[in-house]
Amino acid sequence: MNELLTPGDLVTHPHRPDWGLGQVQSRTGTRITVNFENAGKVVFDAPAFDLVLVDDPPLSGPSVGRGGTR
Repeated sequence: MNELLTPGDLVTHPHRPDWGLGQVQSRTGTRITVNFENAGKVVFDAPAFDLVLVDDPPLSGPSVGRGGTR
C-alpha cells in the first residue's frame, strides 16, 4: 500500500493514533516523509507496516496542509 501513496495524501499511522492525521510530503523509493498533526515531520525508510490512507478526513479539527480550515 505504501507504494501507492503520493504527496498530498492524508494518512494515519496504524500504531501511533496519537500522532493524528498526517499528510504525505514526499515518497522516493522506499522513503516516505509525512507531516503529522501531533508529531511533526517523520521520515520512514521501508516501514514494515502500511500507513493507513484516509479517504474522507473528519470535518472538525485542525487541517493538515490542505490550505485553509474545514
